[in-house]
Amino acid sequence: MNKKVLLTATAIVATLVLSACSEAPNTAAKVETEAKKEPEKAPEAVTAQRAFYELYKPARTWATDLLALSVDSGEAPNIKNEDGKAGAWTAIFVCPSRKEARSFTYAVVDNGTDLRKGVNIGPVLPWGGATPASKPFSNSEFVVDSDAAYKAAFEKAADWLKAHPNQKATFRLGNASRFAAPVWYIMWGSTKNGYAALVNATTGAVVK
Repeated sequence: MNKKVLLTATAIVATLVLSACSEAPNTAAKVETEAKKEPEKAPEAVTAQRAFYELYKPARTWATDLLALSVDSGEAPNIKNEDGKAGAWTAIFVCPSRKEARSFTYAVVDNGTDLRKGVNIGPVLPWGGATPASKPFSNSEFVVDSDAAYKAAFEKAADWLKAHPNQKATFRLGNASRFAAPVWYIMWGSTKNGYAALVNATTGAVVK
């Protein structure tokens, strides 16, 4: 082979190799840039159990013998509460050994004043112990999540809701001596002009 042709071919191969090497980092950088440009997922309402276990972790560091006393739905700015999900949930935990109670709130966004995104912890308060109307319950009894409870309650409230559309539901999970297990209290409208349904939080059955 002519020496001049060989040198030319060698130069072409070298140029191609160098070109490939120089393009690889650029491609990687382009992919990384595109990944960074992907918009963050907008905050959404969450179920009670999702919030509860976010709250349980810091609550467990406060009291190792803690039990839940109640779980309530709440509002968060620009977050729509629907289908058993809410923008904020507040759980009250009690420490039986020290007779103390403490509230823990989980919010998906800040409200600009007293509620920040994530876990918010309230002060320690004295607790007088269980009463017939308010008894603590264990995690093992909290089986039915708020979205499943909503579905069961919605079926029971269907006729009332047809006559009263666009009513917002609120949720409270609690326990009392007259119930076999903790119950979801789901209310549409107000106590004066509304509809309430009770759902067993262990079995998912509507309480009659």
